[in-house]
Amino acid sequence: MSLSRKYGRTFHYPFSPGTTSDDRIHHHYWEDAVAIGRLIHTEKLDGENTCLNQYGVFARSHAAPTRHPWAGYLKERWESIKGDLGELEIFGENLYAIHSIEYRQLEQHFFVFAVRYQDQWLSWEEVQFYAKLLDFPTVPVLAEVDLLDRETFEENTIALTRGASTFQSVAAASGQPCSMEGLVSRNPEGFALTDFRRNVFKYVRKDHVQTDEHWTRRWKRAPLKWEKNVDHSS
Repeated sequence: MSLSRKYGRTFHYPFSPGTTSDDRIHHHYWEDAVAIGRLIHTEKLDGENTCLNQYGVFARSHAAPTRHPWAGYLKERWESIKGDLGELEIFGENLYAIHSIEYRQLEQHFFVFAVRYQDQWLSWEEVQFYAKLLDFPTVPVLAEVDLLDRETFEENTIALTRGASTFQSVAAASGQPCSMEGLVSRNPEGFALTDFRRNVFKYVRKDHVQTDEHWTRRWKRAPLKWEKNVDHSS
């Protein structure tokens, strides 16, 4: 039995070009989005989806706490907050290791994007509250939008992703400036665990992933913006 349940699979918008064979597409997203009425767009950061709960720090597999070396610093943080978590599960993007995008203006390595309490995903306001309480930043908010016209909504969503990351994005392979990975849209209110697919959607740019199967053996640490002459090697 797993100590933690995985984060829900986020379906792509049908106009998201960065899908792979493993991805799911929400072809009828507009019906769900209109029923919500208002969405928050947050930047999709290129890291590892990581969960902190009372049992430990979990990455892709929630069957057991992660042993990834790039999660070591989070385990230290977890030791100081585990007694305060109770039934809360804090989900965030771990940017300690550089993936396809390197961020040149990071102030921290872990950014919260969701909080789960038992069978409920908490509202964005509550996510911000608990993140601040635990001294974690949240992922950047790109926009808050009302759902009025589908064509305009899709055009504006695509336009949002054409710019650079909030944290100054460059392609890790070339060192050249690049656009952000994409965005995640969510219902600003809380919703049930079983309704995740109808309340969270994502857009990912084309050909985002540039890493290969050898990535984990030669990963590099992402320096924070004030660090100089940092050894990036693992």
